[in-house]
Amino acid sequence: MKNMTQSGYKSLVESKSPDSPLLKDMCFAFLIGGLICMIGQGTSDIYTHFGNLGKEAAASATSITLIFIGALLTGLNLYDKIAKFAGAGTIVPITGFANSIVSPAMEYKSEGYVLGMAAKMFTIAGPVLVFGISISVLSGLVLWIFRIFA
Repeated sequence: MKNMTQSGYKSLVESKSPDSPLLKDMCFAFLIGGLICMIGQGTSDIYTHFGNLGKEAAASATSITLIFIGALLTGLNLYDKIAKFAGAGTIVPITGFANSIVSPAMEYKSEGYVLGMAAKMFTIAGPVLVFGISISVLSGLVLWIFRIFA
């Protein structure tokens, strides 16, 4: 094993790795991701029609509701079970964002609420938030500059 080449190691790994049922995984991701989005649309419709909210208020309330559901399912250790079944279908919707915030917080809660849970909460989602906010500000500045000189 010490003198194994890179290509020899690659073929050893390929021979020991099970084949991935790609079509099945894609179907489950599509179905569960679509189901999450369908729940979101239904929630929005309920807020609009029965809650007498406008479209923007209903959209905000729907986002908050889906984040809460994702965080709750993560806290109850159910989100990971759904993710094992659905794969990437649970990552894309807003519930995946809630999971990426709550998971590290739960993992580090034994270190305390401030230095553990609060400090580690954004280890996964933090870089995404920083990049997203930074690009939003930069895009807004560029748009503002173009409007001044246009």
